[in-house]
Formats: sequence, C-alpha cells, structure tokens
Amino acid sequence: MLIKTLPVGQLETNCYVVTDEQSLRCAVIDPGDESNTILDYLEENHLRCEAILLTHGHFDHVGAAEALAEETGAKVYMNRRDDSGGRDLHLPYSLPADGVSYDEGDTVEVGALRFEVFATPGHTPGGVTLRCGDALFTGDTLFRGSCGRTDLPGGDMDEELMSLKKLCALPGDYEVYPGHMDASTLARERALNYYCRLAQRM
Repeated sequence: MLIKTLPVGQLETNCYVVTDEQSLRCAVIDPGDESNTILDYLEENHLRCEAILLTHGHFDHVGAAEALAEETGAKVYMNRRDDSGGRDLHLPYSLPADGVSYDEGDTVEVGALRFEVFATPGHTPGGVTLRCGDALFTGDTLFRGSCGRTDLPGGDMDEELMSLKKLCALPGDYEVYPGHMDASTLARERALNYYCRLAQRM
C-alpha cells in the first residue's frame, strides 16, 4: 500500500491517494480542491482511480469530488447523513445518482486494498473514519494533538468524544492520517491528546 498526501485548497486539506502497488488501482480520499493536481498525480503514476471516499461533507473535503468522478468514472462514497442536497452551506455536497452511502461496518475494496468504515460523528453528523491495513484516515474527527471543531451546524461535542473513544479502543496501533496538518499514531494520541484522554475516561 502506497499513501500519497496532497495538501489541496486554501485550507490545505489532506487529500490522500491510496494505491495498491501491484494493480495500480487506487482510492482518492477527500479530494477537497485542485482536481488538476490530483489528476496529474494519477496520470503521472499510471494509476486507476476506482473509488472516491469522503470522510465528511464539508466543502474543503468534497470540492473536487465531482470533477474527479467525471474524469475517472470512479464512484463517490459518503455517509448519507452529510448529504444535504446542496441546501446547506456547511454541507454543500450531495451524492450523485450513482454515488454510494456508506456507514458503520461497510467495506470498500480497491484492488487488494480493503477500506473499513467506522461511523465517527461529532464534527459532522455523517463523519466517518476509514481503516485500511495499519492506517486510519480520520478526516476532521481526530488530529495530531486535537480534534475536529463542533461549533458549526451539525456539530456535537458529546458525539465527537464518543467517536474518539471508539477510535482509541481499537486494539494495537495505527498510523493516523488526518484531514489537516501532520500525521500521527493512535498510540501517541491516546497518550498525549487531551480530547482522547478525556474520551477514554468516559
């Protein structure tokens, strides 16, 4: 598994291209902006995008999803609870007709890669975390040393803490790839992240 981080857009959202190196099939997680940057990377490395996986519906994580889907033919996956039909400025994206709503316990397979879905609401109602091998793609649920803000419409700190508790309870350690800023490990966040420590005491 090869993970490429592409910070995109004004808010430097981490877009991840996760590739099965044997088949060169890949998934793109949170294409928030700069579709040309993402498409150029795919073309330069001869990759075939087969899934566009959204951790939540905020504009800085979904902005290039439509363009990417049109160019690659890949299906878009998002939790239906973040689909506002474009009526909510905070959650502007609506799944296309051939899009897929995924939720807790669902899986998406791309080549030899298997992405497992964990429902992690709090930052948004439909936030998810994706596990693939020893990697967790946490969107804006969990950051290095922090967590997603819950003061926007649909945010809920109690749900956020329960989501962090769920992630911290996963056995073993994982690389944590958040929606913004630097990567971390789950062991580090369990031990040092104030919000994770608070969640584990609940």
